[in-house]
Order: sequence, then C-alpha cells, then structure tokens
Amino acid sequence: MTAMAAGATPRTQARDPAAWRESILAALGAGGRFAGLFGTAEPVGCRVTALVATPAGVEQFSILVAAREGGVARYPALTAQVPAAFWYERALHDLFGVVPTGHPRLEPLLLVVPDGAPSPRPGAPASSPRLRSAERSGPVDVSGRGVFTIAFGPVRSGVTESVEFLIETPGEDVPHLTIRPHFKHRGIAKAFEGRTVRDAVLVAERVEGVASVAHALAFSHAVEAIDHIAVPPAAARWRLVFAELERIANHLDVLARSADAAGLAVAAARFGWHKEKLLRLVTRLCGNRFGRGVVIPGGIVAAPSVAADDAAAELAAAHRRIRRDCAALMGTASFLDRVRGTGRLDPVLARSHGALGPVGRGSGFDDDDRRRRPYDAYTDFPPGSAALADPALAGPAGDAAARLRLRIAEIDVSAGLVAQALAELHGAAGTVRTPVEPAGGTGLGWAEGPQGEELYSVELVDGRVRRCFARSASLHNLVLLHEVFHGDVLTDFPFIEASFGLCYAGVAM
Repeated sequence: MTAMAAGATPRTQARDPAAWRESILAALGAGGRFAGLFGTAEPVGCRVTALVATPAGVEQFSILVAAREGGVARYPALTAQVPAAFWYERALHDLFGVVPTGHPRLEPLLLVVPDGAPSPRPGAPASSPRLRSAERSGPVDVSGRGVFTIAFGPVRSGVTESVEFLIETPGEDVPHLTIRPHFKHRGIAKAFEGRTVRDAVLVAERVEGVASVAHALAFSHAVEAIDHIAVPPAAARWRLVFAELERIANHLDVLARSADAAGLAVAAARFGWHKEKLLRLVTRLCGNRFGRGVVIPGGIVAAPSVAADDAAAELAAAHRRIRRDCAALMGTASFLDRVRGTGRLDPVLARSHGALGPVGRGSGFDDDDRRRRPYDAYTDFPPGSAALADPALAGPAGDAAARLRLRIAEIDVSAGLVAQALAELHGAAGTVRTPVEPAGGTGLGWAEGPQGEELYSVELVDGRVRRCFARSASLHNLVLLHEVFHGDVLTDFPFIEASFGLCYAGVAM
C-alpha cells in the first residue's frame, strides 16, 4: 500500500473577526480539538491563524488583523471561550504586538529576558522593526501569613533544560505555580525562513532534540502535502521504526527520572542503561543516536545497513529486559506511595484543553494521531490503545502513576509495531525516497511524537520557507502544570515534572 502523508486541508479565510471566531467555535463544537494559534507578519498587518484538529485532519482558520486604534492591531480574544488558547495568544502579543482584547492575563511569555536581543517578527524581513519587551517582576497570586515565592530555575542541577518555575508557598503546600519559559525562546520561527526544504528539515530536527524524528516527520508531511506526493512503502516502514524507537527511548528516560526522584539508584541506572542500549541501536541503524539526518521530505535518506532481522532480534531481547525492570519498579511500595494520587490532571480538564500524548491519555483523553489521523506505515499498522487498567496499581485517574503505567504500556505497543515493520522489511528492496520539488503553497503536517502531537504549518514561496509554525506537544501541555497541584507538596514536584515528560526546548516557537 502506498503511504500517504498527513495532508493539508483548505484554509478558511475570514474578513470579520466575529465570523472567524464563530468558524473556530463551530469546528470545536463539532468534535474538533483546539491545536494552536500563530501569527504571520504581512505588509498590511498580521495574519492570525488558528488550528483545529478534526477526525479528518487539521483545519486552518485565518484572519488578517490590521493596525487601527493608535497603531495597535486588535482582535477579540479566543481565550474566554477556548481556554487552551491562553498561552498562544500571549505569544502572539509578544511576537507581533497584536492585542487579543479581553485576554485575562496578557503578560509576557516569550520576550522577557533582561537585556536580551529583541526578536524580529516571524514572516517579516529581518530588517523590519523589532519588538522589545521589558523585564517584569514575577506575579504574586497568593497572599497570606508566611507565604513566599521560590524561584526554581532557570539553572538547575543535573542535565536539565532552562525554565523558571515561581512556586508560591507557605512552606510545603503548593497553592500556585507560575511558569516562565522565556529562557527557551530561540527564535526558531526565524531560523526556518528563507531555507530550502532540505535545509529546513535540519532545523525541524533541532526544535526538540529528544523528538528529532517526530519533528522531521511533521515538517516533511507538510512539504509532501504541498507537493501532493506519497512516500515509498519501504520508507514509510523505516519511518515507523525510527519514530517508535524514539518513543521508547523517551519513555525510558521518564522512568529513569522518576526512579531517581524516589532515590532508587539501581532502578534509575537500569532504565538509563536500557535507554543507552536503545540509542546505540539507533546509531547503528542511521549513524546518529537521535535519529537525525534520516527523515527527509519524500521518504528517508537511505535504507539502514543493519539487517532488519538483526535489529528485530536486538530489540526483542532489550524489550524482555525492560519489561522485567518495569515490573520491579511498579512493584516497589515506596515508589508507588510517591506517585499514586500525585499530580492529578482532571480528565474533564484534559479533554477540554486537548491534552496531548501520554499526558492526555493518562487522563483518559486519547487523540493519538497514529490512529485518528494516520500517516506513513501507521495506515497499515495502526497501534492499539495502551491498556491502563491494573487494579493492583490503580490510583486516581490522571495521576503521576497513571501516566507512568501508560508509558510502560506504550513501550510494549511500540516494540510490537517495530517488530511488525521490521518483519516486512526483512529482505525487502526498492526505493526509499520520492523526489520533492515544491515551488510554493501551504501545507499542514503532523506526527505523534513521544510527548504527543507535533504539528507544523509550512508556507513555501519559490521553493523556500516563508513561514513555518512548529507547534510542539510540550508547548501545548506545559501550561497544564499549573493545574495539577491539588494538595501536593514541594517534594512531589520532581515526580510530577518527570511524569509529564516534557521537553522545554519545545516552547521555542
């Protein structure tokens, strides 16, 4: 079967903000999921685009917002009706100066680094005026006797990405948490602009280094949709193999960090070893431990030199060892005491926000792109739902334990998918890429990464990227950390953070 890419859908243009809003709300009311919002600088204003995921794909709803009152561009905010737009509209204001009227808390999100170089607006020439944003002191949301604020980060011990958490606490409980991700704003949108698609895929791989394959897939799917091409079957299967190996490695990292938070040194070392062994297998398959340089628009660069049956045998042996250690970890009473009931994400909130990946699935909201909007070899090998039910381990729905059990179950699912794909690749020959030469157009692409759905909107002009919006699952899910401290204490923080499994580089935008 020929593998199709995750494709573009018609763009809905609107002149009237009210009509634009109603189109979005109608799509959400019909079962759609709010998937993101971004701006693009235009000669006469800013084009604001909202993304809504539907069972058939992803729709774009755009409106051109021009400066009016006092030279400021405004439009009625979505956040009041669509709370998931909260961070997206703050980022839009930071990068473009567009004011979403009625937004409840329009504070800087991305551009608050002291004395930092201001960012040019995505889509605008580099020589255009740049936006500046002054540093502001952290907000105070909790008051009372003995309440103080702990600035946790941006520099932390160990190999941890830079992000700042402002924890307002009377000493142990965590009544409020403010997240300041501006330390990870790297101007990624500008890094895409002007590049050919072959160069731009290299940028996509570096949006989130731990999800390089997923981001390269999402970008490539958008380009393939513009050029209306399908990748060869062998390439589609190898894409699945690399994507699922990447998923397993990320889930093992979450287990290692969770064990480390509990002081289980042997368990942490074991899961770290499993991850390293898996990354070395990826290295032998493609020459890079993160799977970089493999996925390109049109397929993959080349078929791996390692025989498919050899790779399958090595993964099967590794999977048996991983399963034994997972059973030992989840049978450790002192560990379960720390994760059961901790960091509970309410299933109703998870659904209304459209929580992605293991964070959403751990709370019962499952919108896995591999099943709902399949692409590449997932059209032939749809993954089954990872089972969460285990009466012996069950705790409140959506807690850290549920997210960990979900990841363990997904390791089993991923190992099975890789085994299926490798079985069909054994002895197979044939081309692994189709020429791609898109001149211009707009395409949408997505891929289910380890953290959840990675979503790309790509606009090409004369074969080069004019605008690329890279929406990571980490950006979409990170805001939910505000909502999961219900009676939890400071020492629960590392368990909650690890169970979310986010990559803070993904808020780069």
